[in-house]
Amino acid sequence: MRLPSTILPGTVAILAVASLLPACSPGDVEGARLDSDTVFQSEHHAYRLTTVVDGLQHAWGLAFLPNGDMLVTERGERAPDGEAGRMRIIRDGRLLPDPVPGLPTIRVGGQGGLMDVVLHPEFESNRLVYFTYSKPNDDDSMGTTAVARGRFEGDALHDVEDILVAEAWVEGRGHHGSRLAFDGDGHLFVTVGDRQVRPVGDLAAHPAQDPTNHIGTTLRIHDDGGVPADNPFVGHGEILPEIWSWGHRNAQGMAIHPETNQVWQNEHGPQGGDELNLIEPGVNYGWPVVGFGVNYGPGTPIHEAVRAEGMVGPVHHWTPSIATSGLMIYTGDAFPRWQGDIFNGGLAGQQLSRVRIVDGRAVTVETLVPEQGRIRDVRQGPDGLIYLVMEDRAGDLAPILRMEPADQQ
Repeated sequence: MRLPSTILPGTVAILAVASLLPACSPGDVEGARLDSDTVFQSEHHAYRLTTVVDGLQHAWGLAFLPNGDMLVTERGERAPDGEAGRMRIIRDGRLLPDPVPGLPTIRVGGQGGLMDVVLHPEFESNRLVYFTYSKPNDDDSMGTTAVARGRFEGDALHDVEDILVAEAWVEGRGHHGSRLAFDGDGHLFVTVGDRQVRPVGDLAAHPAQDPTNHIGTTLRIHDDGGVPADNPFVGHGEILPEIWSWGHRNAQGMAIHPETNQVWQNEHGPQGGDELNLIEPGVNYGWPVVGFGVNYGPGTPIHEAVRAEGMVGPVHHWTPSIATSGLMIYTGDAFPRWQGDIFNGGLAGQQLSRVRIVDGRAVTVETLVPEQGRIRDVRQGPDGLIYLVMEDRAGDLAPILRMEPADQQ
């Protein structure tokens, strides 16, 4: 199926459009566990929410297997009080009780643990699964973002190996980034957060502005971890060759347009200034020198300006923040009038944002699934329906929901 030509490169613009309310009020439902008869009305489609499976703790990423199974990651709770990160299997609508064996040692705590999961584009022949996790050093005093892959057979991971260990080692356990996406040429894109390094003092000296490390970057690698020869900084002295873009805070959503191969990301701002960015090679996206957010609590300024020469601003920003998470570009037939639109999950905002891009501008920004809980990931299923990975911040068990059309036929 061919998508409409709505997502095109162009100049940056910001246009917020008022969101539409659902046909029911938030008080009609409790949390994310809905009566499937509840109908929400959006600008183009009416839809229902149904529970696919329940009982997940701090779920983070979701991948669909060709046989109809689903793999879902659980970030984990810091030992000794909780479980380490786990990968789970959903089969025939049931969450299997035993986690997938074969994971490496994971540094769990704060925002760190087991995070994203994707399949190799040729999974049916090579059975390779890729995942991100927070990797500890030898004495667990520091951690970084790592990408590993393993062969998935017999409901277990085999021959697991790290293909990328980011140069982003810090003592803290925050802002790992960790989204993965394959482009149409088989390159793997990886986000690495700014590791919660405080934006104080000389902002231009912040490590997210220093491409001799991987902090606050988007990386582009081969499926075995090698560096593509056409990466923008190959052969540029001390700049790390995996870097595709830099100057990011914490990108937790990423998707690649299946026709244009454009890389789209959302990025956590601080108190305000969550961003939707079109990612171009060799570009500096400005954190923390420019942006739209302020310091948590007092609301004092962080940035020198909202834009600066040599730094690219967002296509859209959310102020106040919605705490952006998973990102998806819709291509299915279940919601035909949404084809080509970008969908962003919201954690603190408890919403799904639908963004339509025309000529590089956000011409529609609509709020869907309001106040039904924290949305950690957004995926399109093989059935063309939209799957939402929900998360309870306190660690209570939460479901995966599915958006189904409720339009009159």
